[in-house]
Amino acid sequence: MAFKKTTEQDSHYNHLEHMSINEIITSINNEDKTVPLAVEKSLPQIEKVIEQVVFKLKKGGRLFYMGAGTSGRLGILDASECPPTFGVPHHLVIGLIAGGDTAIRRAVENAEDSITQGWKDLTELNISQDDIVIGIAASGTTPYVINALERCNENNIITACITCNKNSPLSLTAEFPIEVVVGPEFVTGSSRMKAGTAQKLILNMITTASMIQLGKVKGNKMVDMQLSNDKLVKRGVKMIMEELNLAENEAQDLLTKYKSVRESIKHGKQQ
Repeated sequence: MAFKKTTEQDSHYNHLEHMSINEIITSINNEDKTVPLAVEKSLPQIEKVIEQVVFKLKKGGRLFYMGAGTSGRLGILDASECPPTFGVPHHLVIGLIAGGDTAIRRAVENAEDSITQGWKDLTELNISQDDIVIGIAASGTTPYVINALERCNENNIITACITCNKNSPLSLTAEFPIEVVVGPEFVTGSSRMKAGTAQKLILNMITTASMIQLGKVKGNKMVDMQLSNDKLVKRGVKMIMEELNLAENEAQDLLTKYKSVRESIKHGKQQ
């Protein structure tokens, strides 16, 4: 099948500048409704990727996300939320973006076009066969990502990708491609919209399912979350109250003593 860049196809809407605010947001909302259905079609591919992630993480490896622009920022966002949510080390899930940390806030000209920097960024973090690398690119044509995955393949490092075009160069490079075709954007070519939403949904699935498989969730609670602010401490106290059928002050005492919801529940059951 030929490669068609659906992310660049002309919008289904025209004369956007003549639309009212209500017409604009209603149209965007109608387009957004199609995204979960597109993701649903890719669930078998997503499952295969998660299986590989869990396998590598259980053996002590790391998960790397690589992307440029919106895709790179989404990978960094997902990676950065794993330690506070699941209590894992910051080096377990790592997000890399073309152009480095500067590109998180503002575009770095031509960074995504480099055919060497992606692999260099990985080698600086001592990438190895223990790890897995997921390239993220809506178009599936980003040189920074494709070259990095090619070099990973050469070095027997498992590769996967998330892209929004079928049969893209990135899909053909990755061992485990995820292709979620959301179609043309409301603003032609603005892949931060539906494509970005689809990528975020998939990233949520990858890390959440992986962390559950790694035992970082008990029941439906984030028992290993970092207690980094008052809101999370209160949430932790509530978890302990519900799990052990304790009064608030008793649960608070346990959490103060053990500094962990998991440990508080464990020791509370032994008392």
